[in-house]
Order: sequence, then structure tokens, then C-alpha cells
Amino acid sequence: MALAIGTRLGPYEVTAPIGAGGMGEVYKARDTRLDRTVAVKVLPADFADSPELRERFEREARTIASLSHPHICTLHDVGRHEGTDFLVMEYLDGETLEQRLKKGAIPTDQSLQIAIQIADALRSAHRAGVVHRDLKPGNIMLTKSGAKLLDFGLARTGDTIVAGNLSMLPTTPPGLTQQGTILGTFQYMAPEQLEGREADARTDVFAFGLVLHEMITGRRVFDGKTHASLVAAIMHVDPAPLSTLQSSIPPSLERIVGKCLNKGPDARWQSAQDLWDVLQWCAAGAMAGPGVARQPRKFRVGLAWAIAAAALAAAALMAGMRAFDSPPLASPVRFSVLAPPDTSFVSPTAITPVNQMAHAVSPDGRSLAFLARRGTEPPSIWILSLASQGASRLAGTEGAALPFWSPDSRSIGFFAGGKLKTVEVSGGPVRILADARSGAGGAWNPDGTILFVPNLGAPVHRVSAAGGAPAPVTSMDLSSGRTGSQLFPSFLPDGRHFLFFCRRCRRHLPRNHGCGFYRIAGFA
Repeated sequence: MALAIGTRLGPYEVTAPIGAGGMGEVYKARDTRLDRTVAVKVLPADFADSPELRERFEREARTIASLSHPHICTLHDVGRHEGTDFLVMEYLDGETLEQRLKKGAIPTDQSLQIAIQIADALRSAHRAGVVHRDLKPGNIMLTKSGAKLLDFGLARTGDTIVAGNLSMLPTTPPGLTQQGTILGTFQYMAPEQLEGREADARTDVFAFGLVLHEMITGRRVFDGKTHASLVAAIMHVDPAPLSTLQSSIPPSLERIVGKCLNKGPDARWQSAQDLWDVLQWCAAGAMAGPGVARQPRKFRVGLAWAIAAAALAAAALMAGMRAFDSPPLASPVRFSVLAPPDTSFVSPTAITPVNQMAHAVSPDGRSLAFLARRGTEPPSIWILSLASQGASRLAGTEGAALPFWSPDSRSIGFFAGGKLKTVEVSGGPVRILADARSGAGGAWNPDGTILFVPNLGAPVHRVSAAGGAPAPVTSMDLSSGRTGSQLFPSFLPDGRHFLFFCRRCRRHLPRNHGCGFYRIAGFA
């Protein structure tokens, strides 16, 4: 029964209706004790008829009320007045995501920001043992302070979670039919919910993927004229790729959403924390430009020195190419890469130059070599085909650092175990070419000469890719009172001259505090 304006529920005075549905009614109200505006949800009369349901609901409500997060709607109170059960929540001034989507798709950058806020709310709730299980646009409020997640359900460790948990009380705006309410709920359910199996954090991840897909495209992922056809679509139909509906979507975002929407829970992102991390990474890339993805903040800090060095190298390299009448550079190709399943990228640092360059693009532009590891295992080299986006681990490269390509894109040079090594990309034995206690960069020219720095503080050396004794090709002619390093040799187009970075540091300062410059050298 609808409440009249002015009705009192304990200290809460109803001032206006907000919404109504099969699971309750929501009103704007005034808290007469604290003189603040709140939202009051009046629960179905079924609660009054079952002391067991009321007791369970109040227990769950207390847990939900313990959540404190800027993107979760706060539950202030739970009460009962003259046989009417109600919840008292934070009043939010804004519109639901469902209302916003009636106007069409949301720009990608805005969608990502909303998604990050909701993922942040989910990871906070999941850490407290609270699983939503009814995540959908109608339960997300867009306010001036950001997105707010509404209507949580509760999951305790060891409890069986099924659809219809007491705290999962969706409320829909007036005017929707009962049939529409049912379809609206089912459209965001995961397959395991529809089968009556246990739900967990990964169930929320599936619904999250549906919501994010809808924000970007402006259309629901699954639809059906009947309950049965909708359930069949969720259970058996693969969603259309984002790129077929929105061509400007970064590949990294398409992969994130696709992984959310796997039918099997084990194939999805396994936690909201993982999801939040990868969305942060994707958003950083989206701000850099279409199709570009950068590392999360903790990695970006470590990359600062390498980025500065790369910028200087690019300038010097272009000058060198002009000097040798090389053809102009082709248009850049932009792409984004995610770590293979169950692995993480090796983080470059500004302290140890050995791990500065953790990736390398093949000379033919078709493959990417990068370092990744599983758990606490040593890093290995992985090869990604840019045509198929499939990555595979290169056997025999455990503990590798600083990969670099042969000119024909068939082999990889790298440092591992105090040695300079090479291996063919197609597989085969690893060859040891030289000692390199703390290798600091390598390069390979068409005649089979490899330049490398065997140790920090050593000059650049050369060695044949076929084997033989290494020999220095530069000298350490640093001024008195200074120490230094020669790092990251790189061949110029003629294959006889090369670029390398010189870092000069004063003895009384920390090792990496100093200045550096690039030099061009050559050999006969």
C-alpha cells in the first residue's frame, strides 16, 4: 500500500514518492531527529508474516550497514513501525544509470570512469563478504559526486547463496509491468544464478560486464520476447564483440569486457580487485589516445627514467638516420597488450637498469617479445603475434631480462643466469655466447654482430651471433671524480654505427643520481 505524504515511520516523515516495484516502495523522507533528507524503502508485507525472515534480514542489514565507501549508498537504519518493515538509506540526488541509458550510449572515457567507481565499490563489498547479485543499471545512481551502487545482497563464508536473498531488494520506477520487472532482473543474471547454483564475487563480475557493455554500446547484451528465450540467450549465446558495435573501442577494453562475460565463472576475472586493477590500466591508456594502454600507476613511476631515455634515444636515432640517408619512418602502429592468463608483466624499475626494457617489437613489426611471470616464478620471454593476439612462452628463457631481436625476426637475444644467450623464436636449444654478470642492453645487426654491455660500468662489447670471443668496441673515458655506465646499445640503419647511452654520476651522490647523454660510435 502506498504511503501518503506526511506519514511517519518512527522518526522518519515521508515527503514524496521516489519509486515502486514488486519488492517494495521507496520514498523521500525527513529524519526529524537529525533534520536531514533520507530515502526510506518500505519492504513487502511478507516480512511481517515471518519472524525468521525478519531476523535474517536484520542480521544481513547490519552487515551491509557496516560498509563505508564513497561509491556505495549508505544504509543508515532498519526499523519496524506498526507492522511495516523499512530501510533508511542515504538520499541520492541524480539519475539512475538505467535512466541515463535511455538517452543512448555513454562516451568511452565516461563509461570507464563509472566502471572504475563501481568496480571499486564491489571490491570493498566483496572484502567484507557482501555479494550484490542484482547488479544492473537500475541499481546504479549517477550523482555529482560519482556513481553510487544500491541494493546489496549478502554472502557469508560457507553460506549457500541463491537468487532471491533477502537483502536483494530491487526497486523499479513506477509504470513497469510485473513482466518487465522480471525480465529486467533476469537480463543481468549470470548463468550460474539461472541454474540455481551458488553465486560468488564472479557472479557480480558477469553482471558488471553486461552493464559496462551496455554503457558503451547503448543496448542490452541479452534480450528476449519471453522469459524462456532470454534465459536461453544468457546460457548459450555469446555476446557480440564490442568492436562490431563501437569501432573506436580500445582492444584492451574489449578483452576486459569479454573476460567478464565468460559463461563459466572460472574463466572470468576472479575478483573485483583484479577487475579494478585492469580497468585503471585501461583508462590510463584510453586517456593517452585510441588503442594505447599504459601500465598502472605503480608501474608508471618506475618507467619515468626509461621514458626519458627513450625520448632522447628517439631524437638521436632520427638524427642518425638522416645522416645516413635512411628512408622516412612509417606511420606509427598503436596497440595494447594484456598479460597472458595467470601471469603478470615484469615491472621495470628506475633503480636496476637490467630490467629497464621488458619488451621489444620485432623488426618485421609482426611480433612482440615481453617478460611475464606466473606467481613468484622467474620471468620468461613470451612472444605475442600482433596478427592473432595470441601469446606463447618461449622455452628456455627462465630468468630472462632485456630481450632484443635478430634482424630477421627469427631469434631473440637476452640475458639470464649471468650470460648473454640467444634462442630461435620457433624453438630449439638456447645458445650461450658470453659472460654477462649484469647485462645492460643488447643489439643485433644483419651481419651477425651482437653488441652488448656485459656488466654495469663496463664498455660496450661485440660478439658474433655464431659464437666467439667478445671484445670491447668503446672505452670508459670518463672525467676524474666520476663513475659511469654505458647502456642500451642500438644499431643505426647502416649496421656499422650504433647509439648508446652514457650515464655519468658523481661518486658522492646516489648511484642513479646524475646526468646522461647519448653517443654515436662505430666499428670497421
